[in-house]
Parts: sequence; structure tokens; C-alpha cells
Amino acid sequence: MATPGPLRRATDWAAAHAPWSAWAWRNTAFAVAGIPLALPAAGAVTYLVLAPGHTPGALLFVLLLSPLLTTLQRSRFWSLLGLDVPGIVRHGRAFTWRGLVERLRSEATWRQYGYHLLVAPLAAAAGVLVVGGWVTGLVCAFVLSWLWAAPLNAGLPDWTRAYALFTAAGVLLLLVTPWFTAAAVRLDGYAAAALLGPSRAKELARRVETLAESRAGVLDAADAERRRIERDLHDGAQQRLVSLAMNLGLARATLTDLPPEARAVIDEAHREAKEAIEELNNLVRGLHPAVLDDRGLDAALSGIAARAPLPVELSVDLDRRPAPTVEAVAYFVVSEALANVAKHARATRCSVRVRRRGELLCLTVGDNGAGGADAAAGTGLRGLAKRVGSVDGTIHINSPLGGPTVITVELPCGL
Repeated sequence: MATPGPLRRATDWAAAHAPWSAWAWRNTAFAVAGIPLALPAAGAVTYLVLAPGHTPGALLFVLLLSPLLTTLQRSRFWSLLGLDVPGIVRHGRAFTWRGLVERLRSEATWRQYGYHLLVAPLAAAAGVLVVGGWVTGLVCAFVLSWLWAAPLNAGLPDWTRAYALFTAAGVLLLLVTPWFTAAAVRLDGYAAAALLGPSRAKELARRVETLAESRAGVLDAADAERRRIERDLHDGAQQRLVSLAMNLGLARATLTDLPPEARAVIDEAHREAKEAIEELNNLVRGLHPAVLDDRGLDAALSGIAARAPLPVELSVDLDRRPAPTVEAVAYFVVSEALANVAKHARATRCSVRVRRRGELLCLTVGDNGAGGADAAAGTGLRGLAKRVGSVDGTIHINSPLGGPTVITVELPCGL
């Protein structure tokens, strides 16, 4: 009959955590290995207590041994537990006066001091208790075997009951010692990760900085790719369409003796060619307007305002140009905002103001429309917010029912 699932799991768990299991002996080996590594720090602490006037010498001794002790502790964690404690990258030579001063001023050094002077001795004491627990448990659990192997004077009162209590206490100690060892090992691992490795706050700050740099690189690469596509379309496909339209116009003007059906075909092809040129122009401007690179944000926004289906009051005041990626984001933000106004706002006029305030590029787009703009309604504001957020910008939309609507955007200039 097959063993039920829960019972089998309980049996497997008990076997994996028994006193003779690999789990128990691995933790025991780890705890015992910490005893010799704590001896230098324990000696220094003892020396500080016995000779308080020689504190600098004791601290210098631990400081010189700290890199070696840290390396050995990391090796202990990795080889016995499989726990990787990252190292701390230091710059400069360690065994010079300048290097020693920098180490003394380093926050990482004092965290390692805390581990070697406080945690390591406590872990070593726990290791001693673990060894004592195993030895005492084995001696007490097999006390009857010792008596059988080496008979002693057992003529004491209640000796049978006493030996039975010793045996029960030994078995209980053998069962408890692995869990005490596991708790000590777990606490030691937490302390090592916090004190021997790099600071978590600094590590997170470094990762944030790395992610910001990589994202800026991706944005620059995407912007450069848009510029390349715009240039290829402008210099390649657009020029061919212009040449085709000119040839069709020339054919329509010179070939006057063609049948009406042929002239109608030429007229239709000429009209389609001009419409394709106009659509390609819009596509090129949507990818990256050439005027933005040549003449800056003021000229590019002037072109948007001139093409808008409603009057746009434009005001641009920039003492110097922001980064190209920020310029491109600002251009597309204004372009999409004006497109939203034309499609949804039912406005009769619109205003666009661009200002630079310190390291922020401030955009304000307002209209006198019906208001009620909501990013959740799918009117393009959600995409606008994503575009602004791609460069760590902020967007605020104030659009009460009945209007007016004011969109305020702030972009960092130095991306």
C-alpha cells in the first residue's frame, strides 16, 4: 500500500532535518569553522580590556587583518552554505598611510569591524555551544552503553531512574541541537550580508544610476535611429516621389495629343503622387523634424502652430538649448497635445508656452475647449504621460468640465 502524500512529505521532511542528516552536519561544520576565525578579534577585544591604554594598536591590528578575515568569512559562507557575500570594491593601495586613513574613514570598514568584533565572537560562542550540545547529547543518550562497556559502581539509590533521565535528556538535546545550530547559522548569514557586503542603500543607488544611464543610452539610440530613418526617407523615397510627380506633370503638360482615357490616367497618377509626397512629409515630421536639429525648438514648434487647424499663440523663451532627446520629447508632447485639442476639445483657440527654469524645461499647453480631459478615457493623454515619463519628466492635467484645459509638463534639460 502506497504511503499517503502528506505522510510521505512529513517523513521526508523529518529525515531531511534529523540529527544525522546532511543539513544538520553542514550547519554544524559551518558553525565550528567560525571558531578559529573569531580568535584574532577575540584576542584584540581581550587585549583592549586588559590594556586599555593600547587601544590604537589593537584597532590597527584588527584593521590590518580585516581584509584577510573578511575574505576567509566569505569563503566560509560560500563553500559551506553556498551563500555569496559580494565583496566591496576599494580604490587605491591598502597598505599605505593614505590607504589606511581612507579605510578608517570608510563606512564599509566600520561595518566589517562590527562583524569581526561583535558578530564573529558571538558566532564562535554559538559554535562552542553547538559542539558542547552534540558531545553532551551523545554522552547522555548513550550513558547506558558507557556503563555496559565500562561497568562502574552502580550501587547508588535510584540509579536506574537517573540513567533513564540522562538518556531522555541526551536524546532531547540531540534533537534540539540541529535547530539551535540552524538558527545561529541563519542569524550569522543575515549579519554577514548586512555588514561584510556593500551597503544596501549604496548598492541600490548604484543600480539606479546604472539603470538611468542605460535608459538614457537607449533613448539616445532610439532618437538617433529616428533621425536616420527620417534622413533616409527624405533623401531617398521622398526625392523619388518628387521626381515621379514632376515627370507626370511634365507628361500631362506636353503630351496633349493623348486620348482622354490616357490623360485621365496621367492626371490620377499625378494627383496620387502629390498625395503620397504629402503623406510622406507628415510621416517624416512625425519621426523627427529636420528643422528641430537645424533651428531648434522655437522654429519646430512654430511649424506645428502654423499647421494647426485653430489659432495657436506660441511663446518660447530659451536662453540655451536643452539636450537633443529632451528637445525631441518636448516637440512631440506639444504636437500630440495640439492634435488632442483639435480632435476632442472643441476649442476655438490654444496657447503654448515654453520656458526654461533652471535645469527644467517647462511646457504649458492650454485651450478654451469643453474640458473634461481624462487620461483613462483613451484620448492620447496616456501616451503623452508615457512619453514624458520616459525622460523622468512630470505632467499635470487640469481639465474641469466646461474648461479650460491646461497641461503642464516639466522635463529635465540635462538628460
